[in-house]
Amino acid sequence: RSLVVVHFWAPWAPQCAQMNEVMAALAKEHTQVTFVKLEAEAVPEVSEKYGISSVPTFLFFKNSQKVDRLDGAHAPELTKKVQRYMSSSPVSAGSNDSAKEDLNVRLKKLINAAPCMLFMKGSPKEPRCGFSKQMVEILNKHGISFSSFDIFSDEEVRQGLKTYSNWPTYPQLYVAGELIGGLDIIKELEASGELDTVCPKAQKLEDRLKMLINKAPVMLFMKGSKQMAKCGFSKQIIEIINSTGVDYETFDILEDEEVRQGLKTYSNWPTYPQLYVKGELVGGLDIVKELRESGELLPILKGEN
Repeated sequence: RSLVVVHFWAPWAPQCAQMNEVMAALAKEHTQVTFVKLEAEAVPEVSEKYGISSVPTFLFFKNSQKVDRLDGAHAPELTKKVQRYMSSSPVSAGSNDSAKEDLNVRLKKLINAAPCMLFMKGSPKEPRCGFSKQMVEILNKHGISFSSFDIFSDEEVRQGLKTYSNWPTYPQLYVAGELIGGLDIIKELEASGELDTVCPKAQKLEDRLKMLINKAPVMLFMKGSKQMAKCGFSKQIIEIINSTGVDYETFDILEDEEVRQGLKTYSNWPTYPQLYVKGELVGGLDIVKELRESGELLPILKGEN
């Protein structure tokens, strides 16, 4: 069949059960689409191959090629993507105009997703072409803060952005929603000394980590959020903290790879979740369980100990 939608899920996550219901409803409506459920933790080699770090995650395959993915429990977005990829039949001119308009809205959102956005082949850690690799090296050398989008992950964006920006090649760098250019332009800006004034500088990681740790008296770094945990350990620690009635804030380490890796080194604590009180590391799930059993958890959370 032309479209296959694979749901990587986990039985402990209530949001996965909700999305399974959404998927069942879509399967009834779109009988020509194949929907598959895979328990992410039961097939680690598959999850690793496709970069599945949280649940629910949906992968879309068209004619055996991966064409898109959706991270998180977003029923309207899942429905929209299924409808978008489901039909390969010709569309009327009116529908074409509407699809073009939808794509332009999406491209504008992506371009403005960060103050400095790089559209490249691959990721900053694993560039998949020499030009993208050079671009990343220049930006990193100048300490420029940027987010990136892998144009190999979305053929619609890859083709659409060329027309939208009137720039035929990749990588493409945008600052404040405006196209700066490709590798040659960036090299010219670097040579003239203008690159540092054009692009936003990255905040030092250590300063950023300190700021995040002290953002609230009680800070929990976890997979997901207090509303939607994305791993069993994070879910358990949230239930324990919620039972104390103490107010706390969370940071989703799945949303920021730099923080996810940097905090392990900064705190010398290799796993998540990590709990901090008044800027000091308390520990992970095991420590929190021990503190609860000894009756010390509440005083620590209140900053009394």
